[in-house]
Amino acid sequence: MDRHLHWNTVFSTKPSDAVSWFQAKPERSLALIRERVQPPARIIDVGGGDSTLVDALLAERLGEITVLDISAAALRRSRERLGAQADVVRWIEADITRATLPTAAFDAWHDRAAFHFLTDPADQARYASLAADAIRPAGTLIIATFAADGPQRCSGLDVVRYSADTLLQALSAAFTLDDSFNELHHTPTGAEQRFLFAVFRRR
Repeated sequence: MDRHLHWNTVFSTKPSDAVSWFQAKPERSLALIRERVQPPARIIDVGGGDSTLVDALLAERLGEITVLDISAAALRRSRERLGAQADVVRWIEADITRATLPTAAFDAWHDRAAFHFLTDPADQARYASLAADAIRPAGTLIIATFAADGPQRCSGLDVVRYSADTLLQALSAAFTLDDSFNELHHTPTGAEQRFLFAVFRRR
């Protein structure tokens, strides 16, 4: 399956508020980042696509923001929505399992609903290795995936569901688990999806 083609098709054919993971404002993600960074922080939103998290981070002046996504169409939506503000954001179009990022470049790494699409253990390992290299020592890794009792498929693709323990096992030994909790997400159509939020610390 061509991941670039799949996600560009999704973001070229569906409105932002029609995809199941849509949030008008990502309150939980914003709160977790706000609690764990000291402005000005270096923050990357992996799989950020056309999420409005970047809008909120800019509004709160939390620091230097990078948004990475596999879909050029998704990134284009965000840039168009932000207008002139988009110029202060670093935009990276890349598959996170093949991306190149600078070492110890980020104070916080955020990923809501990207990691669980990596069903190949080799891809999971590459992701974990890249995160361990790109997050500074004592930095924060925030991942939200489908919980153990969450959906088995999303956007026509299989996903991996996680508990806090299995997510920690999937990551490198470079991380320790600080906190985790489940959250119920309501999709635009009213369906319920159970998410796991986990916060890790880079050793």
